[in-house]
Amino acid sequence: MVYVLLLVALASIAAAAVLRHYLPLLRHHGLPKGSFGWPFIGETIGFLHAHPSNTAGGFLQEHVAKYGTVFKSHLFGSPAIVSCDEELNHFVLHNEERLFECSYPGAIRTILGESSALVVTGERHRQIRSMFLALVASTGLKASYVASVDESARSLIASWSGRKTISFCEEARKFPYKVAFLLDSLLAGHETTSVLLSILVYFIGKSPSIIDQLKKEHEAIRATKGKDEPLTPDDYRKMEYTLRVINEGLRCGNIVKLVHRKVLKDVTYKGYVIPAGWKVLPILGAVHVDASHHLEPEQFQPGRWEGLSQPAGKSFAPFGGGLRLCPGSEIVKVEAAFFLHHLVLNYRWRMDEEDVPMLHQYVEFKKGLPIQLEPISG
Repeated sequence: MVYVLLLVALASIAAAAVLRHYLPLLRHHGLPKGSFGWPFIGETIGFLHAHPSNTAGGFLQEHVAKYGTVFKSHLFGSPAIVSCDEELNHFVLHNEERLFECSYPGAIRTILGESSALVVTGERHRQIRSMFLALVASTGLKASYVASVDESARSLIASWSGRKTISFCEEARKFPYKVAFLLDSLLAGHETTSVLLSILVYFIGKSPSIIDQLKKEHEAIRATKGKDEPLTPDDYRKMEYTLRVINEGLRCGNIVKLVHRKVLKDVTYKGYVIPAGWKVLPILGAVHVDASHHLEPEQFQPGRWEGLSQPAGKSFAPFGGGLRLCPGSEIVKVEAAFFLHHLVLNYRWRMDEEDVPMLHQYVEFKKGLPIQLEPISG
C-alpha cells in the first residue's frame, strides 16, 4: 500500500510539472509557431549544442525552416520567444526599460554577481554605464593611449622570436586589453577581445589574398614612419581595409551570439503576441549569417564592407544595441588593428592543425588554435 501511495504521489508531481511546463501555451493566443520540447528541460540542450561560429547551427536552422524567423520555445527554464529577425531584434534592443528588461539565467547572475553591469537594470545600470562612458572618453583615440596599444602589440609579437609553433589563444590572452573587462561585463562575453584576435588569425590564415592586401596597407603606413616610431590615431584612420577585415571577423565570429530579455508587458509585434513575463531572446548572430542579409554568409569576405566605413544597422550588431550598446567597441577595433599591423609585417603563419571556432554560449577553439610561425626577414 505504501508503494502504491508513493507511486501515486510521484505521478501527481510529474503531472503537475508537465502541466506547469505546457500551461503557458494554453493561457496565450496569437503566439508564433514553435515547440516547448520536453518537460523540465524544454529545448535548452539542443539550443546550446555547439556549432561553427560562422553558421546559425542546426537547432536554429531547423527551427527557422519549420517555424520562421520568430518562434516560441522553452529555454533556460522559461517560456521564450526566439528571434532570428533583424527587425524584432532591433525593436527589443531599443525598447529596453519600456517593454523589456535585461534578464539573464541564474547561473550567469551567480557567476558575475548581482551588481554586474550585465544584470543590473534601471538607475543602477545607468550609473554603471556612465562610469564606463567616462572611462572610454578618457581613453578614446588619444595619442598616449594609442601609443601604449602599439607598444603592447609590438612586445607580444617580439616575444615569439625563435618559436616555431604557438597556441595562439593562449598568446592572445597576454595582450593587455584596456577594455576587456568592460566588454565582458556589458555583453556577457568571455575573453571577448582575445577571442576576436583568434577568430581573425583563423580566418585570415586561410586566405593568402587577404594577407597580401593587409600587408600592402600596413607596409604603406610603415613606409611613412621611422623603424620604431609608434603608430598614431592618424595611422589608425588609414587602416580602411584592416577595419573591413575586423568587421568581417566580428560578423563570422559572433562573439555575442544573443542577449536575454524579459517582457515587461504584453507586446504585439507584426501580428505576434509576446506575453508579459516570458523571455525574448534576440539572436544577433543568426542575422549575421542570414543569406538574405549577407551574400554567402559562411564565407569570410572583407570586401562586403567596402564603402561602409561605419557598418551599422539592423543586420550587423556585434556589440549589442540600444541602452546596452557597448561604448568600448571602437577601442577594441584599435587594439585588433594594431595587433594585425605588427603580425602581418613580421610573420607568416598557417594552422598547425584544423581548429574551427565553435560557438555554444561562447566562441571556443577546442585545441587553442595552434599555428606555425615563419618570420619575415628584412
